[in-house]
Amino acid sequence: MTKSPRFRPRPGVLIAAAATSIIGLGLCAAPASAHTPKWDVSCSEVTSVDLTAYNGRVENTVTITVDGKTLLPTETFGSEFHTEHLTLPPHTSAVQVNLVVKAGDGEQYSVNETKSAPACEVTPPQTPESPSQSPTPSATPTTESPAPSESPTVDASASESEAAPSPAGGESSPAADLAETGASSSTPLLAGGAAVALLAGGGLLFANRKRRAARH
Repeated sequence: MTKSPRFRPRPGVLIAAAATSIIGLGLCAAPASAHTPKWDVSCSEVTSVDLTAYNGRVENTVTITVDGKTLLPTETFGSEFHTEHLTLPPHTSAVQVNLVVKAGDGEQYSVNETKSAPACEVTPPQTPESPSQSPTPSATPTTESPAPSESPTVDASASESEAAPSPAGGESSPAADLAETGASSSTPLLAGGAAVALLAGGGLLFANRKRRAARH
């Protein structure tokens, strides 16, 4: 009985098959290892979302919510997705921003991440500068008529002397004579009266002596 010879593959064929298998495995693994989600948030917005190196032959989706409320409705993309400046709703305390990416080539490549967006610091409102005030117009000078000058002061003594009636006959009063000469006009009369009194007294004294001598 004749035995058929065994087929022995050549070493080169084995090496080529091995290399082909390795390359095929690498190609299959390349898209999975290349999924790259990047995103970031600030106090007021989702600043950027960059999803790159995804499998473009399948359907991938992305959704963003803020505290359970939709910020970015579900969108379908292929090999990559980009967006930026998604404004967050007003908030006075930190809010939770959730990114969900579902990869069409396997759940293991999907992303479900949450980041906290703090409340923005409130800057006190600036007080508007008051408009420069225009200079207050100076009051219009009023032309006042000069006050009437006071009547000249009349010396009281002069007015009294003018008001006092002069004695009859045009004679000056004794007070006026005294003021002018320093002596009254009745001085000679008084002196004459005194002389008469002295003479009368002397005559009486002489008469008394004569009477006394006659008695003796």
